Amino acid sequence: PLTDDALPAAILTALGGGDNIRSLRALHGRFRVELAEAGLADEAGLLAAAHGVVSPGRASTTFCGIEMIALLAAGILLGTAEPSPPLPVHTGGRTVTAADGSQSFGWPGVYFEARFRGTAVRVRFDAPADHLRLSIDGKERRVFRAPGAVDVTIDGLSSGEHLVRLEKLTESQSGSSRFIGFEAPGGAALPPQPRKRQIEFIGDSFTVGYGNTSPGVMCSPQQVHALTDTSQAFGPLVASAVGADYRIHAYSGFGVVRNYDGNVPDQNLPLLYPRAIPGDAESKAAADPTWTPSVIVIGLGGNDFSTPIKPGEAWRDPEALHTAYRDRYVAFVTELAARNPKARFILTGADLFFAEVTAVA
Repeated sequence: PLTDDALPAAILTALGGGDNIRSLRALHGRFRVELAEAGLADEAGLLAAAHGVVSPGRASTTFCGIEMIALLAAGILLGTAEPSPPLPVHTGGRTVTAADGSQSFGWPGVYFEARFRGTAVRVRFDAPADHLRLSIDGKERRVFRAPGAVDVTIDGLSSGEHLVRLEKLTESQSGSSRFIGFEAPGGAALPPQPRKRQIEFIGDSFTVGYGNTSPGVMCSPQQVHALTDTSQAFGPLVASAVGADYRIHAYSGFGVVRNYDGNVPDQNLPLLYPRAIPGDAESKAAADPTWTPSVIVIGLGGNDFSTPIKPGEAWRDPEALHTAYRDRYVAFVTELAARNPKARFILTGADLFFAEVTAVA
């Protein structure tokens, strides 16, 4: 059973957090809590934390007895609760930072990490379409698949230092998600610890990890989205093995000059690369002096050559396409090398176009 000291935090968490409380009213020795979103309430958690509860998990919840004292102690009724300051965050990937400090992101595999000392952590973000994984100390705590805003507190952690990580699993070719922040209620912030090594991966669906957790080869677009986990793609696995931070700049179906089946002929991966969010042409990535990768891995070409040229495309024959591919690829690598003079490049390719990659190298 929970002690009286533990009741405030437990009840507040079960109600969906302080931001989910719309109003409180006294009712003859009881009081009623009106919730902004009933779906955020944890019915089982409320029943476990408070015995005098009526209609848990609905739009209003009524408490009596010691639970009222517990809520008063929590500062909810009197409005005295002090908000926890946001934890300093280590960000892996390109983002766009707003005036309020929140970060919008769209490239695959973006992650956020923070260190703290304490027994609880609050996580806030808004993901209209993406799936995200929350881990603490390297162990998965929750995977968020439902669209919308999330404000969740994970408590009951062992006393001591912890590392919290939120990472994007799915690929979004339009729109973006927004990371709002981490907090450690009752705890203390610790400085972030970026890794000493940095690796950048540029590519297509192979680099994204397109549908890589699917048990079969036939999937609908919705299934591909749900079954993509970029953290299990080769790039993050390599980075993890060598203790490196990483960035994924990859877009399924796109190539160096030509996309799969000639789709979206006015765009390609080198065109998208400068963007902070791939689906937003207005979001240009700002200069980042902290990002100096020692290795840049590029895997592009499968979409350029895997389907035949169709009438009306820009290349009169395969040889013209091969020439355009080589020329643009060389220019792209030259541009990257100018921005990353200390980086070494690894160019990968399949049998279909390996000779072209060799010519570029």
